[in-house]
Amino acid sequence: MVKVGIPRSLLYYQYYPAWETFFERLGAEVIISPPTNKTILNFGVSRAVADTCLPVKIFFGHVMSMMGKCDYIFAPAVTSLGNKAYNCSKIIGLPDMTRALIPECPAILDPEINLDKGRYHFYRNIYDLGRYFTSNPFKIKKAVEEAWRSNLAYQSKMSDEGLTPVEAIDRMCHGRQEPDFDPAPSLSLAIAVIGHPYVIGDDYLSHRLIHRLKSMGVKVLVPEMVPEGMLYDAAKRLVGTPHWSFETDIVGAGEYYMGERVDGVIDLSVFGCGPDSMMVNFVQHRAKELKVPFLHLSVDEHTSDGGLLTRLEAFLDMIKWREKICV
Repeated sequence: MVKVGIPRSLLYYQYYPAWETFFERLGAEVIISPPTNKTILNFGVSRAVADTCLPVKIFFGHVMSMMGKCDYIFAPAVTSLGNKAYNCSKIIGLPDMTRALIPECPAILDPEINLDKGRYHFYRNIYDLGRYFTSNPFKIKKAVEEAWRSNLAYQSKMSDEGLTPVEAIDRMCHGRQEPDFDPAPSLSLAIAVIGHPYVIGDDYLSHRLIHRLKSMGVKVLVPEMVPEGMLYDAAKRLVGTPHWSFETDIVGAGEYYMGERVDGVIDLSVFGCGPDSMMVNFVQHRAKELKVPFLHLSVDEHTSDGGLLTRLEAFLDMIKWREKICV
């Protein structure tokens, strides 16, 4: 059986259920890299140039962790999902960077996903991808349809049940129902955590931010818990038509949740991300206008658990103090 490796990084947090369904319906075995750890990070750092952003370094580490375990690595070049909104260049050029920096890696499956070029271009590329596993076009068509249904179910599970991407993937794909932490007995605060899903969802990269907040008695809200159309409308109200594919995860989610009067907003981003540095400013200024507590956390490979935890505890204490004196 052909084995397809999917790195547990970047777009994994958005599309894994659909990818798994597609490849399994074509008769392939899907192999996922292990959760990010220090060894994987060191693998990636050893291959990437210094100014490469941390999520891409981690992606390279995940690719290297699957050496000898699969026949192909799946790394699509996702240019645009439509509406003239484009992904960061690091995602568009990911397959080429991987080939250049890890020449010994398995063959890379890299279909271009660019909905601005029309449906024919999209389906043509997906059909070409499917031909690696079967010459039957009807089997490929059925795999695409089932993958689309899986993606809709994944999005619905997050928005309807209030799950994070990791929780939804665990339930849909890994059969896991219970959280791996002990939640606090009562939830006293509602905090929106905004940012890229591959930053928030990666426990090593985020320093277990979601788990820490929940254990402190916080109801955590992430962008994926809101239907995409509502995030798009919120982003459009604040900055006009989004030009970045992830703009709704930061600008849209920030505007939406502040309109819902959450107790506070935390932006989690990676040091050196150009698009983030611009988008966060819009949300920060909006939070100041609406008098919503806002915390910006920037992480890199040198960020310590202690420093992040200190800022987090101080932020929550400030919110509780603020609400106490306003009563």
